[in-house]
Amino acid sequence: GIRVSLFVDPLPDAVALAADLGADRVELYTEPFARAFEQGAAAAAESFVGYLAAAQAAHERGLGVNAGHDLDLSNLPLFRTLPHLEEVSIGHALMSQALFVGLPAAVRAYLAAVGPPA
Repeated sequence: GIRVSLFVDPLPDAVALAADLGADRVELYTEPFARAFEQGAAAAAESFVGYLAAAQAAHERGLGVNAGHDLDLSNLPLFRTLPHLEEVSIGHALMSQALFVGLPAAVRAYLAAVGPPA
């Protein structure tokens, strides 16, 4: 009765393995996207293509899609547009931001960043 989410690389084969193992969801590892995002729009867009394929593969296998690792206020506006995305895991960036603006303001900023796409 416990929902199981497996942390996987953003590859359709990894998603398929998670489904075969009986997971309910996958959490796509987003550090590669975050590093690509730092390199500029073209690199971010190129990286995002792999996440699109992985999210679609998960959806086709009946898996929920989560994402996490190095997502922050800069890269979330693009990443939140990922189809089938249900949850994001953000801890370090949010708490780091809270050191400067306080926890309530940081939480509000992240809620706005992961809100519905414009």
